[in-house]
Amino acid sequence: MAQQNIVIIDTGCANISSVKFALERLGVDVTVSDVPAVIKASDKAFLPGVGSAQNAMASIAKKGLIETIQGLTQPTLGVCLGMQLMTTTSQESGLHSIDNVPCLDLIPGTVERMQVGDLRLPHMGWNTVNPVNPSQNPLFKGIGNGTYFYFVHGYAVPVYEHTLASCEYGMAFSAAIHKGNFFGVQFHPERSGDAGAHLLENFVNL
Repeated sequence: MAQQNIVIIDTGCANISSVKFALERLGVDVTVSDVPAVIKASDKAFLPGVGSAQNAMASIAKKGLIETIQGLTQPTLGVCLGMQLMTTTSQESGLHSIDNVPCLDLIPGTVERMQVGDLRLPHMGWNTVNPVNPSQNPLFKGIGNGTYFYFVHGYAVPVYEHTLASCEYGMAFSAAIHKGNFFGVQFHPERSGDAGAHLLENFVNL
């Protein structure tokens, strides 16, 4: 892979080391930063996140990074909660309130609590992912239907026009979404073995 300036955005609400190590295993040099100028100068950016949308958005706002992230024009990949933060709103307030949490509004959509019947939440473990239009889907290039990725989440984006790949766990939901230069994956590619490494390589090569 060509040498690139890859930045993981330090949102203050993510286990960044696992994403960093996964990229370094691919031979990619990675910078972790919450400095707007450094983030803006990157060739590719990663937006990881864990916890609730409300706490994560508060952390991003406290760091003064909302406008920086919204203004990015390079390929940017949200991972797990990072993907959910790319949407318009999320039901995951962490406070059991009925008010949706405003997110970054990079990709239209709403994150909703999963309705899975008698199945256990959070949805945790390996599950199969089905890319949409794989021949025209650069993030999933070479990744076929039924490939397993690792998930940990209790909220999800329904399948809709910005869905890049789908998954099922008591309901169909978006395993990946996309609009313009913004991509998001609900699963953890850094914990998904060879398939996850393949997807990360695809993203770095966009």
